[in-house]
Amino acid sequence: MPTITIAHTTIYRYRIAVILGPHRLMLRPRETRDLTLTTFDLEIAPTARIDWSHDVAGNAIAVANFDVTTDTLSIRSHTTVVLEAPDWPVFPIAGSATSYPFLYSAEDWTDLGALAAPQYQDDTGRLSNWVEQFVMRRPTDTLSLLKDVSNGTTAQITYEIRESEGTQGPLETLDRGYGSCRDFAVLYAEAVRTLGFGARLVSGYLYDPSDDRLGSAGSGSTHAWVEVFVPGAGWIPFDPTNMSVGSANLIPVAVARNISQVAPVAGSYHGEDTNLLAMKVVVRVEDQ
Repeated sequence: MPTITIAHTTIYRYRIAVILGPHRLMLRPRETRDLTLTTFDLEIAPTARIDWSHDVAGNAIAVANFDVTTDTLSIRSHTTVVLEAPDWPVFPIAGSATSYPFLYSAEDWTDLGALAAPQYQDDTGRLSNWVEQFVMRRPTDTLSLLKDVSNGTTAQITYEIRESEGTQGPLETLDRGYGSCRDFAVLYAEAVRTLGFGARLVSGYLYDPSDDRLGSAGSGSTHAWVEVFVPGAGWIPFDPTNMSVGSANLIPVAVARNISQVAPVAGSYHGEDTNLLAMKVVVRVEDQ
């Protein structure tokens, strides 16, 4: 049960002092049966009024409101968590869902809603055709199928660190043949949704003490993966970037239908685009 410290720093520098709009922060990890949050501190300069809430997915949201102008904005979070996830998890999948295809209960289907619906336009069914290569037969083992899609994503798409903002659509990733961890996650989520599964995108941190996993940059970085809802087991984490299942190395912060909804820091300022000189993000994920 490693105790892990996370330091996440975001710094914006502006050409002149600007008026800052509200900033929406998703930095506080989600407590689960596999993760215990022991400390969380948020430091913001200039001083801001912080309003806390939970969004529709249960993510902790901090909204920072500013009353002064500034040429620098610094947002720092310091977190300590205990990660209790097993390396080889066993998922108690309900008998009705051990074989694919299966039907969600009426209540589950209603609650999953948009999480089970593809989010990207695919008029020619390219993504459906692509994911069908992993369905060996019908019926087939549900967990094996989900693993095969994850492993197939990694086998066919080359991982590439990409610092630019935004995320590729699933067809764009297939066309390019490469992508970042968030591109892998979007492709995987959309692929399993076309098969009828409920899936949600997850943003958080990758714990990589051996420094042998993709998606980890030096001392740490943000990371993206997917959770798929399977009756009995609930939300099962899949990290297609690393062909892994379970949350042994994953520290979730936010879950959502769309990857754009889980940005760690999102905000605005009043002024010209050229007023923003630089943005720097530094993440450190370390054993305590």
